[in-house]
Amino acid sequence: WETCWFKVELSIPPAWAGQEVHFVWESDGEGMVWRDAQPVQGLTKEGEKTSYILTSSLKEMEPHSLTLYVELACNGLFGAGKGSMIAPPDPDRRFTLSKAELVIFSRDVYELLVDLEILLDMAQLLGEENQRSFQALYTANQMVNICDITDPSTFPAARDLAAAIFNQRNGGSQHTIHAVGHCHIDSAWLWPYEETIRKCARSWVTVVRLMECNPELTFACSQLRLISVFWQAQQFEWVRSWYPGLYAQIQDFVAKGQFIPVGGTWVEMDGNLPSGESMVRQFLQGQHFFQEQFGRICSEFWLPDTFGYSAQLPQLMRGCGIRRFLTQKLSWNLVNTFPHHTFFWEGIDGSRVLTHFPPGDSYEMHGRVEEMLKTVKNNKDKGRVNHSALLFGFGDGGGGPTQKMLDRMKRMSDTDGLPRVQISTPDRLFSVLEKESSQLCTWVGELFLELHNGTYTTQAQIKKGNRECERILHDVEVLSTLALARGGAFQYPASQLQRLWRLLLLNQFHDVLPGSCIQLVVEDALQYYAEIRRAGAQLQEEAVQSLCGDLLQPKAGSVESTLVLNTLPWERTEVISKTGPAGTEALALVTVPSMGYAIVREPLLPPQLVAVRKQEDGSIAMENGVIAVCLDVMGRLTSLRLVHSERESVPDGCYANQFALFDDVPLYWDAWDVMDYHLETRKPVTTLLKPLEITLAGGLRGSASFSLRIGESSTLTQEIILDATCPYLRFLTQVEWKEAHKFLKVEFPVQVRGTNATYEIQFGHLQRPTHWNTSWDWARFEVWAHKWLDLSEHGFGVALLNDCKYGASAHRNILSLSL
Repeated sequence: WETCWFKVELSIPPAWAGQEVHFVWESDGEGMVWRDAQPVQGLTKEGEKTSYILTSSLKEMEPHSLTLYVELACNGLFGAGKGSMIAPPDPDRRFTLSKAELVIFSRDVYELLVDLEILLDMAQLLGEENQRSFQALYTANQMVNICDITDPSTFPAARDLAAAIFNQRNGGSQHTIHAVGHCHIDSAWLWPYEETIRKCARSWVTVVRLMECNPELTFACSQLRLISVFWQAQQFEWVRSWYPGLYAQIQDFVAKGQFIPVGGTWVEMDGNLPSGESMVRQFLQGQHFFQEQFGRICSEFWLPDTFGYSAQLPQLMRGCGIRRFLTQKLSWNLVNTFPHHTFFWEGIDGSRVLTHFPPGDSYEMHGRVEEMLKTVKNNKDKGRVNHSALLFGFGDGGGGPTQKMLDRMKRMSDTDGLPRVQISTPDRLFSVLEKESSQLCTWVGELFLELHNGTYTTQAQIKKGNRECERILHDVEVLSTLALARGGAFQYPASQLQRLWRLLLLNQFHDVLPGSCIQLVVEDALQYYAEIRRAGAQLQEEAVQSLCGDLLQPKAGSVESTLVLNTLPWERTEVISKTGPAGTEALALVTVPSMGYAIVREPLLPPQLVAVRKQEDGSIAMENGVIAVCLDVMGRLTSLRLVHSERESVPDGCYANQFALFDDVPLYWDAWDVMDYHLETRKPVTTLLKPLEITLAGGLRGSASFSLRIGESSTLTQEIILDATCPYLRFLTQVEWKEAHKFLKVEFPVQVRGTNATYEIQFGHLQRPTHWNTSWDWARFEVWAHKWLDLSEHGFGVALLNDCKYGASAHRNILSLSL
């Protein structure tokens, strides 16, 4: 990720007067041309950007000698991997500068080649039954006959032949394609966060150069806030000090309506795993940024490349001033083809947003004839709407549009036999679709991507960090709000909280939170979580001191007491662990009001203490008057009963809390995918390292622990805990994971019959089938959930809760959590 600098001294020969002169630079590393201390052109061979235009027609008064600097990065468009496009960085990879030249660019030859490309594509792709294909073919043949490559004066006549074809117009019913420049830049993926700043500068300066020459060009940018996404004050000032001229130019083109901020969120976040509050903050921070920087909020939610879309998103969008949504990722479905490209999407509360998937099924088109024809042919909503989007430009690693893409589409703006192509804007597209929307269908519920199911589980530490930090920030805000409401000198830590929220939101980018990023990014993300934990603990302490400081002061003669806080909105009675005067751990049963606190002097006595008994066969029984459980020597649940109803939850002959190991060898990408055939390789984990033993013998808490060996070299230790008055059993699980291409789950077969299981999502829940009747059902063999999933029938049910996991499934009567 280092960069090196080249000083380039140029002298243009006077004999080149009147010529278009380019500085050509070819390297497999990404580069940036600097002139007069300002970035002026991005250079990316993979993105077809290998030249900087010095002059379009050399004039006598123009400088013939000048000095440029080229900053060359030791990474390509897709990082620094070895062998394939998606690979971790190779420390031994070398990057080569293969060409640095001063050249005359023959614009007339270039234009001829673009003409011929379009005509030959029409001839090949329109088909033998279409007379336009033959007209294009014969025109191209005539052009070749007319052209004498040694005599440029023959070129205009050849170009006139092409123009005659391109100027033959369509009828009024032809489909209209709204082409919008686009450059998807992953905030972090095969490169670290810091490299993204340079990628943005390379891509956006190139777009600015194109806009100067093509005033019709529009560019939709959903990642503008990347330049201020890091440690807000310090990094924003750092980037502005590097690229202040570029940023000023971008703001000018925003004002002109060419550089169009879209998106509405802080980063293009994962669409499944962030909590409801995190998603609200994504929109809040994003919309605030757009309002502050550009004087308006976004009306389109732009999320082309995340791994599925929660059914709660329509309500959140509408609540944040957004009524339109664009993506294309469901075109990646492995099993079922999604039935629409333009439709209304309805969330769990009935909120609806107008949704468009570009029918070309891509966000990085190149303006070719083939892509235009695919856009029309592939459109699932023909007859309902007659307009669609085409996003053009190199993406993922940046790059963006090129001049050739624009020149191709200019020739297809209104050419008989091809759809109309107009350079447009997201607002123009959606405005037309809104007028045509009376016949559109409605899709209710989640937009589930039938691929990349492994991203719910990959990189367990990132998943744990996200959940913990969401909880920490919630608790800090509750306690700070209570402290502020109480009065006094307490200052609400708004700026500190915004900094911590933005760190968390950054880590929710759709290749970081899912775990589909290189190790360097994982290390950065874990550092950000550590910072949120550290600063969050300090803010929490300050709020508690302000809220309850007087209660924390020891008073002479007073009975020793404990301050207990509850940041959840219901009264809780639970067993807590506290440190005694001698430093020993003590347990106490306490009741604390909703979003409040209590001083505990005399702990409560439960109606019934926890009883723990070891049976002759080594199994252990625990009971607290609410539930009764029986565990075998391997820690598996053989019985789980509600005491008052005598209702057994574990079917006869089955084991709950059963760990199972699966082979995990996907068809495509390790970090992203798990395939349905992994279910055929299930192996129960049965190698006992330490049999079940009682660790707490009862009273306010009973517990037992055991250890297993998993696979070749991994170990698992679990403590199973039952507290007084508690209606659930807790499992504290620690895994030392050293396996490759394996998948660990824990299963809970339950004696409940239901055709649907219920899963928590953002601010609500969702039901999914427990059967595989249709291909739509079995494609959801591995799904995501937040803190719980539940299988219920009338009057009875069993729920499986977690504090840091997202991958889950419920097939028939087995609840499964992916570890």
